[in-house]
Amino acid sequence: MSAKSDQKRQMKSAARLYAVQALFQMESAGQTAEKVMREFEDHRFGAVYEEGEMAEGDLSHFRFLMDNAVNYQAKIDQMTDRALVAKWPIDRIDPTLRALFRAAGAELTKGDTPPRVAITEFVDVAKAFYPEGREPKFVNAVLDHMAREAKPEAF
Repeated sequence: MSAKSDQKRQMKSAARLYAVQALFQMESAGQTAEKVMREFEDHRFGAVYEEGEMAEGDLSHFRFLMDNAVNYQAKIDQMTDRALVAKWPIDRIDPTLRALFRAAGAELTKGDTPPRVAITEFVDVAKAFYPEGREPKFVNAVLDHMAREAKPEAF
């Protein structure tokens, strides 16, 4: 893999992480997508803090994930509900996981990323938020179910 394609992959990975954070912020703070996206684009992408530097994200992929997660939220939430155990509808799960499923659902239903790549990427996002927990395995199982529904031809 060339350095340029590796950098592009890293920027898309960062965009996925930022999209999950932005969707979480929208829900928890009751902010609009436009306001949160503007904040992330202006203050998070490539920002430098005392603790370190934030990764530069792929702006177009971030916007794609955000727009589709917001515009197709009801459809994505229904798909997520079908992948979850009946006793645990999406509104009962952790808000970070809810944001992750929405961002991943946007990529799985509207994107051209191969489903297995998207699943791996979002499992890595789950590992960033839950390094010691069982959540990454849970995320993998739910996203696998969602991907098989969204793009059965890929399996």
